[in-house]
Amino acid sequence: MNTYPVERLREFATRVFVSCEVPKEDASTAADVLVTADVWGIDSHGVARLSAYFEMLKRGLINPRPQIKTVRDHPATAVVDADNGLGLVVGPRANEIAIEKADPRFAELLNQMYEELEGAMPGFRTFKRKLGLLISSPSARVFYHFDVPGQALWQVRGRKRIWIYPPTKPFLPATEVENVVRSLAMEDLSYEPWYDEYAEVYDMEPGDMLHWALNGPHRVSNLDSVCVSLTTEHWTPEIRRSYAMHYGNGILRNVANWSPRSSSLDGPAFWAKAGLTAAWRKSGMQKKQGYKRVLSYKVDPDAPLGVVPLDDKDRLTVNL
Repeated sequence: MNTYPVERLREFATRVFVSCEVPKEDASTAADVLVTADVWGIDSHGVARLSAYFEMLKRGLINPRPQIKTVRDHPATAVVDADNGLGLVVGPRANEIAIEKADPRFAELLNQMYEELEGAMPGFRTFKRKLGLLISSPSARVFYHFDVPGQALWQVRGRKRIWIYPPTKPFLPATEVENVVRSLAMEDLSYEPWYDEYAEVYDMEPGDMLHWALNGPHRVSNLDSVCVSLTTEHWTPEIRRSYAMHYGNGILRNVANWSPRSSSLDGPAFWAKAGLTAAWRKSGMQKKQGYKRVLSYKVDPDAPLGVVPLDDKDRLTVNL
C-alpha cells in the first residue's frame, strides 16, 4: 500500500478542485476537509471520495462557483441557500454562521475593545477588524515576522515572551515588505541573532495587552505553560495608505526596475503609486503572480525541534 504525506495529498486535492473551476480558496477548503477526515481515521469521507467529486463537478452536477446566501435568519437558526455548491465548501461556511449565532459575544467583545481604544485616542478610527483565539503549547514559538495590518496581543492564560524590533532597516527591509504586501512572499523576515540587542522584550502575564508600531517585526515564545491569547487586527486610513505605498513601490522595483526613493503617504508621488496599485490589481496581474512555498520538512514528534527535513525528491512546491 502506498502512503503519502498529508501536505502532498492536500496540495493534490486542491489542484484537482481548481481544475474543475472551483476558486482557489474554496478548493483549498474542500481539500482540507477531505484530508482532515483521513487524518482522523474517517477514511470513508476522506480523499477516497475525491474522484466522485471530480466526476460530479465535470458533469455539471455541482456548481463550482455557488452564490451562497442566507435566506432566513433567526436568533438561533439560519437557512442557507447553497446554490447547489460543493458541500465541502458550504458546510464550513454554514458552521461559521452557526458559531457566530451560538456565541455572538466574540463580536461584541471585539467591538467593545475598539470602542474603548478609539474613545481613549482621538482621531483613531478603525475598520476591517478581526479577532483570533490562540491556544498553544508550552514549547510553542512564533518566528521572526511582521504583519501588514495593525496588531495587538491580549494575554488570557499562561505566560509568553515577545521580542519587538524597530520597524526600520535592517530589521524590516523594504523589499521584503513589498513582496509580502503584493502576496509574493509570506510574512517571515530575514533574521540575525544580533537583532536581539535592539529588541524590546516583554513578558506577558494574564490580563496584559501589547500593541506595537505598524509592521513592527516580532517573535514570540511561550514560557512555562499552555497559553491562551487573543489577537486583534485592524485597518485605518493611514494603514491603507501604507499598503498602497508599499505595493506601488514593489511594482516599480520589481516590474519597472526602478528603485523608489520615497515612502511618503501623501503628495503627488504617493497618489501616483496608489493609482498604479489600483490599476495593477484591477488588471488581474495580482492573481497571476503568487508566492510558491516549498514544503521542505515534515512533522516528527521525536525530533529535537519537532520536524525533520525532506529529501529533495520529496519536496513539494505549493502555489499560495
